[in-house]
Amino acid sequence: MSTEDKRIRELAHQIWESEGKPHGEDARHWEMARKLAEAEALTPSKTPKAPAKAKPKAKPAASAAAKPPAPAKPGAAPAAKKPAAAKKPKAP
Repeated sequence: MSTEDKRIRELAHQIWESEGKPHGEDARHWEMARKLAEAEALTPSKTPKAPAKAKPKAKPAASAAAKPPAPAKPGAAPAAKKPAAAKKPKAP
């Protein structure tokens, strides 16, 4: 088996898995994989790209609620708290 056939087999398997492993779609998956492998071969680098690794999520910024309140100045009125903003409903 040539390296091209191995690459097509790998791509067809990835397509099959991404579609939920349906039965009877092997010819369509193989054709899609063949076209992908052909496109990869035409790229200037001619090396298949490794799957992108998931980037670690950035740490959330510290919220104001997590910080201790600043000490009140003597004789100053207590700070008024803003009412919580209404949350928008999520799209279905």
